[in-house]
Amino acid sequence: MKEVTIYDIASELKVSPATVSRGLKNHPSISEKMKKKIRQKAEEMGYRTNTFASNLRTKRTSTLGVIVPRLDSNFMSTVLAGIEKIASENGYNLIITQSFESAKKEKTNALTLYNSRVDGLIVSLASDTVSMDHFSPFFRKKIPLLFFDRVSDCMDCVNVVIDNLQMAYETTNHMIGQRCKRIMHIGGNRNRNVYADRFNGYKMALSENNIPVDPELIIETDLSIESGIEVAKKILKMKNKPDGLFVANDACAAGCMKHLKMNGVKIPEQIAFAGFNNDPISQLVEPNLTTVNYQGYEMGELVSKLMINHLNGNSPLTITNKVVLRAELIVRGSTLKK
Repeated sequence: MKEVTIYDIASELKVSPATVSRGLKNHPSISEKMKKKIRQKAEEMGYRTNTFASNLRTKRTSTLGVIVPRLDSNFMSTVLAGIEKIASENGYNLIITQSFESAKKEKTNALTLYNSRVDGLIVSLASDTVSMDHFSPFFRKKIPLLFFDRVSDCMDCVNVVIDNLQMAYETTNHMIGQRCKRIMHIGGNRNRNVYADRFNGYKMALSENNIPVDPELIIETDLSIESGIEVAKKILKMKNKPDGLFVANDACAAGCMKHLKMNGVKIPEQIAFAGFNNDPISQLVEPNLTTVNYQGYEMGELVSKLMINHLNGNSPLTITNKVVLRAELIVRGSTLKK
């Protein structure tokens, strides 16, 4: 079936094709009455905007590419909502992909988005990504790249983060202040800045309080609820159990807490718990989980604003751009031994 063109609409309305084109673009030179007529006729005739042709003329697609590790994360979903809000307000569309924590999938996603001619790329890296080579086409074409939360130290990268090291240090110090002396750390893949920094903040707090780092108390997992349950099973078999757990996210902490409680462990009296992210699950477990709060929605809005301001020439991104957002420790019942 033949595609309807602006010439067909112009013929029906007995106006010039230029008038139809301006009317569809909401140009101020066309009256509201005529715009309404044009839109109604276009809808009636099944007209579709030829975005491809428009892109060729402007060399812009008004589309941002996004790569995240997982879509089923509460934090990531709130970040995406923030990105979408600002993008939509500024006339940009999003193509959202997920890497499923796989560098190989992330590489495929990057190529797909490059071939889709996105104007800019926003990325939170997969846990096993080491090389940045798959982003080279973007660097070569000077397509702006912005990383958030899970970022890279590469020279051409712009990053939006929180101070994970400081917040882990504060959390561990708080637990030491609650008389915890054997604090276990359950972390993620330390290829990623977030988990490396949370681990280093934990170690720094132990060191400053003259508590030795015990390798038996350091466990690396995928930080799922199921992994938390598996860690709980290990703890139940330990002769010298930890008296506190600092977990790098709330879901894993909640899974571990629940299984230990089911097996008679008193929380926080016997084992105190702290998580990270302030996910809704942190207030569904009993006692409520001490955690670190940082605003995913706010991070998403900022990331989107930085990218769009750059694309519109208002505030160019530079490689010195590293934005550190605020975060805070929220103390709840799971750590209050005193």
